[in-house]
Amino acid sequence: MYHSSQEHHEGLIYKEEVYQLQGVIFEVYRELGCGFLESVYHECLMRELSIREIPFQSEPQLRLRYKGVPLDQFFKPDLVCYDKIIIELKSVSEMSRSHKAQLYNYLKASGLRLGLLVNFGHHPKVQIDRIIN
Repeated sequence: MYHSSQEHHEGLIYKEEVYQLQGVIFEVYRELGCGFLESVYHECLMRELSIREIPFQSEPQLRLRYKGVPLDQFFKPDLVCYDKIIIELKSVSEMSRSHKAQLYNYLKASGLRLGLLVNFGHHPKVQIDRIIN
């Protein structure tokens, strides 16, 4: 698992898409601040993504795999944008290792390369961690 501080040597993946998504995230935080439930931020992000015409799926069912074989089990990340970036939302005072591990597992299971772990509960600004598979 690599974090943004470790990926500088290889360049940022999906740089333009992440820039657009950060704009959406910052706009929602600017409007609402911190302290709301994840579901509120989720709905506002969907509205802002739609306004900006950024393609996304809300809580898509992604099938888990074991040794390359699809399982009956699914997982549902909060958002998948541009068909390649998972956004997982939190509204907590501090993100934990388990939050990062959850997103990393989503990436690994889905085969997608990049996820943004977004914490709207952090003050004075929204917290965004890049997780790379």
